[in-house]
Amino acid sequence: MNYEKLGLAEAEFLRKHPKGFQDPSLEDVMKRHSKAKLSEFAQENFSPGCSSNVDKTVASMVKAVSRSSMVSMFEKPKFRDFCARLDQVQKGFLVDSLVEFLHGDQQAGFESMVELLRTEKLAKWSLITIIPNYYAPQKEVFVKPTTAKGVISHFDAESMVYKPQPTWAFYDAYRALINTAKTKVDKSLSPSNAAFSGFLMMSLP
Repeated sequence: MNYEKLGLAEAEFLRKHPKGFQDPSLEDVMKRHSKAKLSEFAQENFSPGCSSNVDKTVASMVKAVSRSSMVSMFEKPKFRDFCARLDQVQKGFLVDSLVEFLHGDQQAGFESMVELLRTEKLAKWSLITIIPNYYAPQKEVFVKPTTAKGVISHFDAESMVYKPQPTWAFYDAYRALINTAKTKVDKSLSPSNAAFSGFLMMSLP
């Protein structure tokens, strides 16, 4: 990460929005992408014990994806229909994958979810990372392809190679990049990792 470029982006952003994401100029944006309710929903529905009720948890996963402003309108119904076609064993596999991602062996959970969604060409970055992003908004990251590619290129983080097929290696590296970079700027730019990523996106040429 080129921290000189990051500092320049920070200065320009704060020039336009002196209070960061608390600035009145960004009120409409923050309302449109409000994550508080979805984070609360995720905390309530994706606890370590959620695997005890597979049907309810899968339904909650569909709700979280459907309500998200960050998942495309094309992917929401595809994910809903995919979940509706799963048998009980597959539902259990999906829920166990999420529980591992959130609470256990993260790499195993991530890769298991990719494996299942890939069976119907739904292994998309947005669907893999959206729920962890809501469950742990200060730790996990939402990988939006255009933003990730832009950040890597503009901020000279080219040791990472983005690929459309989600991989744990990229996710882990990109998450580390975001969590380190946000410590280098004013805290008003990172009320959550998603907001900080939004700042980076808005800073791209």
